[in-house]
Amino acid sequence: MVSLDLARFARHAFFPAARVHVLFPRRTMHVITQAVRDAEHLHGGEIRVAIEGALDWPELLRGVTPRQRAVELFSLLRVWDTEHNDGVLIYLLLAEHAVEIVCDRGLTSKVPPEQWQSVCRVMEEQLSAGRHLEAVLLGVAALSTLLAEHAPNLGGAKRNELPDAPVVVKR
Repeated sequence: MVSLDLARFARHAFFPAARVHVLFPRRTMHVITQAVRDAEHLHGGEIRVAIEGALDWPELLRGVTPRQRAVELFSLLRVWDTEHNDGVLIYLLLAEHAVEIVCDRGLTSKVPPEQWQSVCRVMEEQLSAGRHLEAVLLGVAALSTLLAEHAPNLGGAKRNELPDAPVVVKR
């Protein structure tokens, strides 16, 4: 049986769905889209950003962690479906100020998990301080640096296999 963390449940239950759009208005989403587009010209990887306000109560009752949700979205958003297995998902769970990075198998053996986690921690600090756009921009820039080293563009035209625009996950 899963024990229910009442504080966690409250953070999610009282996180209004509309708050995502207040924290990430249209202009902010355009800035993030452009940052992803620009970053992808520097390497061979594909970056996808997913933003979720809060989890539903059934997920909370099952004890779904931000990591588990990120892995689920990695699959649902088909981030794994790139030619060179170099897709990376940045997942933000705003109710918990949590950030998870999930990368495809083409990168897991090249980049130590500690490097992905370091990017997550920097982003979480920014989220906790209320700097939402800065959190994502720092994350995209840091991932771009890692991808330039471990997944360089090997010449030719740069492919764009995943949408550059962030996705807001609806409850």
